[in-house]
Amino acid sequence: MTEETASVERLSLRPPANRVSRRAIGYWTVWAAVGWAVLIGVQTVFVLTSDDPPTWLTVTLTISCVLAPLHLLVMPQWRYRIHRWEVTGEAVYIQEGWLKQEWRIAPISRIQTVDIERDPVEQLFRLATITVTTASAAGPVKIAGLDRTEALALAAELTKTTQSTTGDAT
Repeated sequence: MTEETASVERLSLRPPANRVSRRAIGYWTVWAAVGWAVLIGVQTVFVLTSDDPPTWLTVTLTISCVLAPLHLLVMPQWRYRIHRWEVTGEAVYIQEGWLKQEWRIAPISRIQTVDIERDPVEQLFRLATITVTTASAAGPVKIAGLDRTEALALAAELTKTTQSTTGDAT
């Protein structure tokens, strides 16, 4: 057994230690509110401009108006409690989701690139997303909702660690 194989076998699925920034709650709330506003706006336009709106459309508009505030109150808080991350000398650990939850481990030796992304709303909340691309068929590992300064430091740390780690990242 090679040293790298032994190292990967020592990694275990466990809850990561770090939470994302509390400002992520506001970020998730804003994005969800935009989605609900568009949906309710479209439904409202159809109901108001139709001479005889179908009953199902009025019912879906009513359901949307009830579900939207519930979703906006519950989802961001729930996501904040679940979203976690941790970087060790051996791996990047993430846990994310709210209805569908995902736990991932990306061994340091498999990291190919580290990227920082900031959409306009993330910039307003001083947040960033780190994308760690690996040689995994499951795709990149993303750590969303990080404080901008923390994300920059984490990207620098991961870059430094991966440069000093032997392996071919495949």
